[in-house]
Amino acid sequence: MNEIEVIRDAGTARIALDPIRLRLLAELATPESATTLEPLLGIPRQKINYHLRTLEEHGLIQLVSERRVRNTTERFLQASSSYVISPDVFEQVQPDPRHSEDHRSLGWLLAVTAQLMRDLGELLIGSRRAGRKVATFALDGEIRFASAAARTQFATELSAAVTTLAAKYHDENAPGGRPHRMVVAVHPSVRPARRRTLPSD
Repeated sequence: MNEIEVIRDAGTARIALDPIRLRLLAELATPESATTLEPLLGIPRQKINYHLRTLEEHGLIQLVSERRVRNTTERFLQASSSYVISPDVFEQVQPDPRHSEDHRSLGWLLAVTAQLMRDLGELLIGSRRAGRKVATFALDGEIRFASAAARTQFATELSAAVTTLAAKYHDENAPGGRPHRMVVAVHPSVRPARRRTLPSD
């Protein structure tokens, strides 16, 4: 099973984003059957089976094992991967950082993030086809600023430090050199959203 998969097809994204199917994908992090899922979701097994077939047809879940129970076969399925949806799904309206002049706006940061997701999706697919790993690096942390002025000063100093470091290692004419995209972002922390209750019908 792949660790993560990028959904780039609008039809598959539409299938996955159905509220019941989203819940099924979450529960299918470990193998489950329609029978074991029924009490967890609180909806009829026949309806669960319908959604499981749809997810399986689109490659979002896969059969893990089967067992005979009286006169029926109980099928255990599991999510094929963890998923993210690429902005490519919204091809005509996906954000483009080149269209924003305010590099300190939330909109520009979202556009940069969308570009990052598109790039990583391409790299992930390419690396699997080639059977090779892609060397990447990222930092993730949290900082608490005493004031807006402190945040502004931090951004100024961080920008200067990164610019100096990039200039030190950038070599435009290095034989065999490969360009790397660099993204540095700072935004207010957001608490994880609680899982919403699934409707019964």
